[in-house]
Amino acid sequence: MTDDEFTAYRALADETGDHRWAFGTGFTDPLEGIGTSVPDGVSAAALAAYCLMLGDDALIYSHRLQQWMTRLPELEEETAIANIALDLLGQARMLLARGGRAEGAGRGEDQLAFFRPEHEFRNVRLAEHADADFAQLAGRLLIFSTWRLALFTRLQDSADPVLAAIAAKGAKELAYHRDYAAQWVVRLGDGTELSRTRMQAALVTLWPLVDELFRTDAVAGDLPGVAADPAGLRAEFDSVLAAVLAAATLDRPGTAPMAQVAGKSGRDGVHTEAFGYVLAELQSVARADPDATW
Repeated sequence: MTDDEFTAYRALADETGDHRWAFGTGFTDPLEGIGTSVPDGVSAAALAAYCLMLGDDALIYSHRLQQWMTRLPELEEETAIANIALDLLGQARMLLARGGRAEGAGRGEDQLAFFRPEHEFRNVRLAEHADADFAQLAGRLLIFSTWRLALFTRLQDSADPVLAAIAAKGAKELAYHRDYAAQWVVRLGDGTELSRTRMQAALVTLWPLVDELFRTDAVAGDLPGVAADPAGLRAEFDSVLAAVLAAATLDRPGTAPMAQVAGKSGRDGVHTEAFGYVLAELQSVARADPDATW
């Protein structure tokens, strides 16, 4: 074994400050050194549930983007999508840690990410969608980042200082995500006949998942001054999408919203068939050896 090989292998085993977050690595608490007491007058249970909702959105979407590694058309896009996935993973870590602290049950980010069953996840169904091609990847990222940026912009004024700080950091990342996705949607939509057809078809496929993003939920309603009303984000979302679609010479789809199941959807723990598979993949290592460390 060469010196370089020895150094690389030793880095996997030694305690260093360069860990990449994964089950069993003992990563430093993302909220270490930050006061995480729940503000007076704020429901701890509702705050925990709200943070888990937003953390689940980021965790599952990040995993879906990670599945595209080595499959993208150019090395530059591999790097860009990997960075976006890492940004969302960082948001997930902070939000899951905040949710775990608020609920007071002693569950850390690993327990929340890897050991909850499917029905306990509260992500929107858009986050779990499997993109069939690059046009769907670009379109879904535009929809998700536009919605989430509008949300995080409002959460910067949250009465919970921890959530406000997470939103302030995340908003800067999401502004880049939205810009990256918008450029690709315009490039594909205003490109060749084939690329425009594929991009328009992608939006038609994704559009049924949009309406759920703006449904008012009971959790946000229990957090006045802390959470943001999803319905209040729609006007900004529609304005941004209209501008991008006009530049891309694409039509806004008229596809009907995806049906709920007995009046429930992702925020209620009711997911698409695809979710069970993506969650099994995400959790497989942790569940195979719950006490693993490396």
